[in-house]
Parts: sequence; C-alpha cells; structure tokens
Amino acid sequence: MAQDRTRKIVVTGALGAVAILLGLTHWGFIPWFAGISLTIMHVPVIIGAILEGPIVGAGIGLIFGLFSLLEAAIAPTGPGDVVFTNPLISILPRLFIGPMAWLIWTSLKRIPVVGLITSGIVGSLTNTILVLGMFGIYGIYSWPILGGIALTNGLPEAAVSAVITVIVVSITLQIKVEKKRGADL
Repeated sequence: MAQDRTRKIVVTGALGAVAILLGLTHWGFIPWFAGISLTIMHVPVIIGAILEGPIVGAGIGLIFGLFSLLEAAIAPTGPGDVVFTNPLISILPRLFIGPMAWLIWTSLKRIPVVGLITSGIVGSLTNTILVLGMFGIYGIYSWPILGGIALTNGLPEAAVSAVITVIVVSITLQIKVEKKRGADL
C-alpha cells in the first residue's frame, strides 16, 4: 500500500509539473483563429485521473488551478487574465476535471478506446463549462458570448484532449487501438 501511495504522489507531481511546463512555455496553447488559443493544459489532469484515480486527478487539477491563479497575479499575458486571480474561477473548476474524467473512464473502460475518447472530451468540457459558468455567474461576459466561446474554443479543445488522451494513455497502459498496441501507435 505504501508503494501505491508513493506512486500516486509521484504521478501527481510529475503531471502537475507537465501542466506548469505547458503554461510557462506556452506549449499548452495551440493558436486558433482570430488570435484565440486552444488550451491543452488540462490534459495532464485527465491523464492522471485515468491512470491513478480521482484524488490524483483533483491534485493535478489543484496544481493547474494554482498555476493559473499565480500566473494571472504575477505575470498576466492580457487584460482578461485579471479574472483568474479569483480562486473560484482559477482553482475551483479545475478540481472537478479529474474526477469527472475518472468517472467516465471507470464506467467505460470495458471499451477502452471509447472510454478514453469520452473521458478526454468530458474532462475538457468540464473545464470549459465550469470556468465559463463562473464567468457568467460573476457577470464577466454575457451568456450568449459565453456560448459562442464554448462552441469556438470548447469543442475543438475537447477534440484535441480526446486525441492526446487516447495516445498517451493507450501507450502507458498498452491498450490495443485498431491493430496496434501501446508504443506501436
């Protein structure tokens, strides 16, 4: 049991570091149209939850949220980053990404590829819906604008998250995808 606990701590730290690296280097932002970027910074949270469970997912989500809060406070990249100094916007939604992805994975892991795709989509949409929902609650943007953001950013982010999740987790767990297994992908 001590080995299991140690493994969970190590995975939390390693994937939390990946999320921070993605943010610091801006590799976690894929340029999209009209100056908008798609974020993949939540993908380590999804992967950690699938591999090690909801507590690890919430821990990595906490690291991701704390990074968002600190980056917004210390080195904002634009005027919109100021809203992420509110922990209810930067941290709270990120705590739910991993547990939601884990719930989907545990219910669909008998069909691994479908489970991974769905977990990636649900984890990503959890982030999008909860962060944008907090924007709406605080009146930062109107609900129609938030709906547009969810469609133009949220859905493509979910698709990218699903692809990355399938690739990384199937390699890690040696899950067969089509006729290839694990590292043969």
